[in-house]
Amino acid sequence: MLQLADSAFPVGAFSFSNGLESAVHTGVVYDARTLQAYTRTIALQAAFTDGVAALHSLRSAQRKEYEGILQADRSLHQLKLNNEARTMQQRMGRKLAELGVHLFACDTMERWLADVKEDITPGNYPVAQGILFASLGLNEDILYTAHQYGVISMVLNAALRCLKVSHYDTQRILYQLSDESLQWLPEIRYMALEDMNNFNPQADILASLHEKGAMRMFMN
Repeated sequence: MLQLADSAFPVGAFSFSNGLESAVHTGVVYDARTLQAYTRTIALQAAFTDGVAALHSLRSAQRKEYEGILQADRSLHQLKLNNEARTMQQRMGRKLAELGVHLFACDTMERWLADVKEDITPGNYPVAQGILFASLGLNEDILYTAHQYGVISMVLNAALRCLKVSHYDTQRILYQLSDESLQWLPEIRYMALEDMNNFNPQADILASLHEKGAMRMFMN
């Protein structure tokens, strides 16, 4: 879990800010307090979409129900309303799949990666996480914890590059929000794919601004 959740694990997370760059540029985020509020919103949105899909992917992989993995992947992709979110999820998902096949010899991941390359399935990162964690014998709690940690740390690592905050600020926020994320798990654990919800219009607006804006520290 430590290796897969590490912010230095080479899946491309370093290249994305989850909309933070636009939030800073437009003045939505300007200090540690607003950064924590923004990061919490992103973490909450991720938990009730990506987190649900990741758990369903893991369960399907454990049961060797490949169609369930595809269903989780497609359902999640339909909830990504902006191109930037789709690009981030698909690039990171494909890279994790390539690493998973290379490092851990996962047959299900190899099949899924082939389908991603053939455009049979979108190839979202949380779904790749579910497949990989299942193949390594890691449980739902570990998967959810690693996923949420990754989402939160992605935003906070970006903050250190585009906002006047310190490592003390970001580590405090990481600790508090990681703990808070665990409080959402009992509800998320029993959610069906059709119960995923993604209503966060401000994040989609910020993503659209980043896609056509002049800010270019992070990928769009």
